[in-house]
Amino acid sequence: MIADPRLPRSVSIREVGPRDGLQNEEVILATAQKVQLIDRLADAGLTLIEVGAFVRPANVPQMADTAEVFAALPRRPGVTYSAIVPNVIGARRAIAARADALQVFLSASESHNRSNVNMSIEQSLTQAADIAAVAREAGVHFEAVVSVAFGCPFEGDVPLERVMDLTARLFDLGAGQITFGDTTGMGHPGLVRALLQAFYARFPQARPRLHLHSARGAGLANVLMALQLGVDCFDASVGGIGGCPFAPGAPGNICTEDLAHMLHEMGISTGIHLPTLLDVARMLEGMLGRTVPGQTMKAGICKHLPPDGSPRR
Repeated sequence: MIADPRLPRSVSIREVGPRDGLQNEEVILATAQKVQLIDRLADAGLTLIEVGAFVRPANVPQMADTAEVFAALPRRPGVTYSAIVPNVIGARRAIAARADALQVFLSASESHNRSNVNMSIEQSLTQAADIAAVAREAGVHFEAVVSVAFGCPFEGDVPLERVMDLTARLFDLGAGQITFGDTTGMGHPGLVRALLQAFYARFPQARPRLHLHSARGAGLANVLMALQLGVDCFDASVGGIGGCPFAPGAPGNICTEDLAHMLHEMGISTGIHLPTLLDVARMLEGMLGRTVPGQTMKAGICKHLPPDGSPRR
């Protein structure tokens, strides 16, 4: 097989299962189970792992022990262990827990932002400025996630100009990278193309990341469109678990092992050892006591890939 020369040769995958995945589960894993999950994900070759969120336990009880998870983690050289923070209090807690990177999240619609963090967008931007200052002082990488960038479950279409204006303000605050979230799976390839074209027209030197959901089955199709436009950074969740507990119709992150398998079939490197990652997905299924959405763990690695599941050449 000859890889398409127009596509990236390699892709960076940030694993969000320990945070975005587990936050939507009824079963709350023990701290030791979360540590085991994260360590096994590192075993599989994932070097960007979203450990948890420093949010109010009353709102997201699944994340109540994030500080304890950070404290118990055996840190791997070369692995970035990040945390989601909605405000400066969360940022300080994350710094105290020795998070390697902070991600502030805010929404492109007022309705979702208030549902998600109980603040207006302007209030979230004020918090983002304070978080950026905390990160700078601590020498920690600061990034931003724009949720519902492809559509809001409360307001419907979100104007691309609003998304780009919000992106500009976050870059001005010092965000090293912007992640666009398809929080409820409302994105489709045409919309992905439109958003990315608007992004590159306004920020030609920037490198976006996409956080896509498969709630309506378009997740990997959206990845392909993004690849064709040069995107090489994606979020994904082991087993395909997760979603936003503050938005209706938000299940289903794209599945890490399904994404990696597709990319490897296309000759695109990820640094992931697929057999190990499939073992992690099966372990997670046992922890949760339910079948998870991922498909590759059920079908197995295609025979036209090498035995270790590495990319075709």
